[in-house]
Amino acid sequence: MFEMIWDALVDALIDGAKLLPFLFLAYLAMEWLEHKAGNKVNAMVKKSGKVGPLVGGVLGVVPQCGFSTMGSNFYAGRVITLGTLLAIYLSTSDEMLPILLSEHVSPLLILEILLSKVIIGVLAGFLVDLIYRRKEPEHGHIHEMCEHEHCHCEKSIWKSALIHTLKIAVFIFLIAFVLNLVLELGGEEVLSSFLAGRTVLGPVLAGLVGLIPNCGASVVITQLFLEGTMGFGAMLAGLLVNAGVGLLILFKVNHNKKENFTILGLLYAIGVLSGIVASFIKG
Repeated sequence: MFEMIWDALVDALIDGAKLLPFLFLAYLAMEWLEHKAGNKVNAMVKKSGKVGPLVGGVLGVVPQCGFSTMGSNFYAGRVITLGTLLAIYLSTSDEMLPILLSEHVSPLLILEILLSKVIIGVLAGFLVDLIYRRKEPEHGHIHEMCEHEHCHCEKSIWKSALIHTLKIAVFIFLIAFVLNLVLELGGEEVLSSFLAGRTVLGPVLAGLVGLIPNCGASVVITQLFLEGTMGFGAMLAGLLVNAGVGLLILFKVNHNKKENFTILGLLYAIGVLSGIVASFIKG
């Protein structure tokens, strides 16, 4: 038991350490945008926001967990649109790509999966922005989020970014430790048996697993697909929904909880529907 707790603790520390540079850079960029560039940059971001889903979808597919956390922070600061945030979440590949490469999967299959995630993310992002454009509030200022966190952003952008980073890092560590402990106690085997052999409800169930904010979810989904116990559609649904710790960060930094649950619902619905369609196409 002690060994399991220790392993969960070490894994949580490693996961948190990997995120620290991305978190700090995200907050530093946000502070710089507010304090150095001011309203001019905010105006430029608003104007360039129309192509945000394309940029977010393409960059999100890069195998790293930090980009989804940046997206959550930027959305909370109203720097990017809702469609751009969803494009990032949907295209984020997390641990999938390294596993596929290590298993010597066909380059064509890898390309098919990556392109599917990017295309779905970009199209869904543009569609969401088109539908929600009139319903969304005007892009705010980054300092509004700072005021909620009581960090005295006006004193130093470096100090403010560091304070934000440390607060979020502690939050991530605690959540990661609990999730890692659950997986160490047999949760991964439970997920495997829960998903294996289910075809009709595959995308629905895989989507639920994908919502788990931990790299273990993407690992299980990818491995089950490679073992042949999960179809392409279910695999795609789970990986589309799996946004890493991005959702955790969103619920932490975006204080509109109703909006957060709406984003969660949209992410799940898009991922599952895409997986169902892919199941029919791929057979």
